[in-house]
Amino acid sequence: MNRQAASAMIQGLSEDDVRLRQEEGQSNKVTFQTSRSYRQILVENTFMPIHNILFILGAALVLLGRVGDAIFTVGVISLNIIISVIQEVRAKRQLDQIALLNRPAATVIRDAMTQTIDPDEIVLGDILVVTAGDQILVDGAVVGPGQINVDESLLTGESDLVPKHTGDLVYSGSFCVSGSAMYEAQRVGAQSTANRLAEGARTFRRVLTPMQREINTILQLLLGLAGYLVAVIFIFTMLDDVPLVASVSAATVVVGLVPNSLLLAIAVAYALSAVRLARQGVLVQQANAVESLSNVDMLCVDKTGTLTANRLQVQAIYPIGMSLAELEQQLGAYASSGAAGNATSEAIATAYPAPQRPVSTEIPFSSARKWSALAFADDPSAGLSVLGAPEMLLPFVTTDHALDAQIVQWTEQGLRVLLLARYDHAVDLQVSGDDAQLVPGLTPLGLISIGDELRPDVRETLAMFQAAGVQIKVISGDNPQTVAALAKQAGLTDHLKAISGPSLEQMDEGQFRQVVAETTVFGRITPQQKEHIVRTLRDMGYYVAMTGDGVNDVLSLKQANLAIAMQSGSQATRSVADILLLGDSFAALPHAVREGQRVVNGMQDILKLVLARMIYATLIIVLAPMIPYTVRHSGLIAMLTMSIPAFALAAWARPGPTDRHTLGRRLAHFVLTPAITVSLGGLIVFLGVLALGFNRQIDPATVAASARSTLTIFLVLCGLMLLVFVEPPTRWWVAADRFSGDWRPTLLAAGMAVVLGIILAIPMLREIFELQWPTLEEGLLVLLVTVIWVLLARLLWRTRLIERLLGIDLGCDTQEDPPAVVADPVPTRNTV
Repeated sequence: MNRQAASAMIQGLSEDDVRLRQEEGQSNKVTFQTSRSYRQILVENTFMPIHNILFILGAALVLLGRVGDAIFTVGVISLNIIISVIQEVRAKRQLDQIALLNRPAATVIRDAMTQTIDPDEIVLGDILVVTAGDQILVDGAVVGPGQINVDESLLTGESDLVPKHTGDLVYSGSFCVSGSAMYEAQRVGAQSTANRLAEGARTFRRVLTPMQREINTILQLLLGLAGYLVAVIFIFTMLDDVPLVASVSAATVVVGLVPNSLLLAIAVAYALSAVRLARQGVLVQQANAVESLSNVDMLCVDKTGTLTANRLQVQAIYPIGMSLAELEQQLGAYASSGAAGNATSEAIATAYPAPQRPVSTEIPFSSARKWSALAFADDPSAGLSVLGAPEMLLPFVTTDHALDAQIVQWTEQGLRVLLLARYDHAVDLQVSGDDAQLVPGLTPLGLISIGDELRPDVRETLAMFQAAGVQIKVISGDNPQTVAALAKQAGLTDHLKAISGPSLEQMDEGQFRQVVAETTVFGRITPQQKEHIVRTLRDMGYYVAMTGDGVNDVLSLKQANLAIAMQSGSQATRSVADILLLGDSFAALPHAVREGQRVVNGMQDILKLVLARMIYATLIIVLAPMIPYTVRHSGLIAMLTMSIPAFALAAWARPGPTDRHTLGRRLAHFVLTPAITVSLGGLIVFLGVLALGFNRQIDPATVAASARSTLTIFLVLCGLMLLVFVEPPTRWWVAADRFSGDWRPTLLAAGMAVVLGIILAIPMLREIFELQWPTLEEGLLVLLVTVIWVLLARLLWRTRLIERLLGIDLGCDTQEDPPAVVADPVPTRNTV
């Protein structure tokens, strides 16, 4: 009995039943959380570890009567928090709206009519319809004559398919791999299995990306260094009877060196990238997906629905032992009568429409078997018909038919070829889950060829990846020659190697590994083999992205470093994907790649500024005869040279080639020169102002305040010059980093310098920040040392003199021009 007939016999709930159960709280209404809540965004951005330490020190300053310093310390943190919260909230609103459009739909039977509803509208006792690729949305029991094979691996960890027949229980969180059936909702809402298992963990969880882990390591080292310096300060406090308020202020200065805006800038960068990608038709479902794109060096693609549009059309048929009209009738009846329809059966039914016939036995199509079968109840003498891949059926054909020539002719044209055959007698195919097996005795009835069309821009997209050094593997359940022909049409090399799944089955692990490395096209691959291929590529050191749309892709998507699904794909595929291509646009991937590059490049620029400032400021604190600046000075320096520029660099970062393998060397190359020269220049300025004051026999406290103020001005100017060096607007500034031609960071640096000038010019602001208007000698000293520092730093970077003196080779060529960034950039590294 087909699904339509079965559903007609089941009335389902009435609208009055549904309304009553909704009023009694028996609906599936649960909070659908597509991202962090507003409360989570606020709390997690506010109460970070470094923030908590500064809050405690701020409270200590209040208790010691330094309310102004406390307000300033907390105020600088608050600026970072406000900027990051605003950006993340804006991103959340846009992404939530898009994500809600991609929620799985539920098909229910109510008042004997099939309806499509939102999962929230399911109520206890509803009859739901599930087909291949659908998620099981609530717990229930199978009703009616259907049968399905279910993947419960997300609940149990076991990947074996579980057959479900009438009366068997199904659980939310699993999904249907093959077949179709109906089930009655027995546990909904918070009582369903998926919701009970996820009660403590289903909310948004921030997943650390590779770069975030590296940054966390750096922050831990910096916190350790700050902790050591704070301990030294308090030891001297006890030994030299230093006032407690001075020690707390000094500790606050030291802790303030830890870049608390760094992780916030990362969060903002990911949020902004996700919004930009959403506008390009790419929905980011995992934060780390944006960065992952910049690491991909192996792209595995499915054929149907990924390279092709999955708009199948029958091209030709080849009857065997019957007329053309008889074969058309047989194909039409087979396609229209099966309960478990798919794109192939729909194409056949469209080409050869025929009335539905009652079915007594049905074995739904399986990606593992590559065939389906059914028997008609109105004609028991017709036996059992089987439709599937010729390679899978021909070994069981008893009569000799010369079909190879026709099959080869069609497959070389890139067409999918199917064989319709029949058992003329009753036969038991040993149905057990997904383990149904053919037996000898098949009689071939005819061949059918089905064509598909390549997606628009697929050639350009694959060319972009190949030009970037990314290897392409095409993995499909179709005939390898068919897949190879389509791969060539998509622009892959004419000399690609192809292999079939049955051939892979005969290999040991060593042979399998070698063939996977050398082969481009894999055909007649089962879902388990596809998973094995992806896992092998990862074990070989590749960073693997996998694209797919069907339920047979789920296992391999879960194995990949980056899972990419089509919007029109199955619910199960969309649920495990890191990235969802809205509108099924394969051409949107280059935009996603560029966003990944943008994030990595922006974070590298920010890291250079952060590490340089932390090291030279630490050296000045350690080497100076006294704490060289106050809490307010430290906050001003951080705000003008780190906090605001960090968010700007994250937002303005440009796409371009990234090479994560040289990140450490590039950071060291950039940081070494300012770490030494800025600290040296700062000490010259600080000690010079002290010497000028003491020569004039000025009050020591006044001299110290003047020296701290002058040093603060110098450090702000150097920090702003570093911003120019990290994104050189002209070739003169090319020394520590490659030429960018982007004037925005330079204009920002000029703007921050103007802000500093305004603060110095207005007495009230000078008092708030504890600054003094520099004397003529102090001003000339600052300007002279700053100019000398710029010229010296440029010379040292270009000649690598410090690296040579230290006997290290960082191997960073910053004089070469990067590839031009155009609408569709073609990076030249071996990673995208």
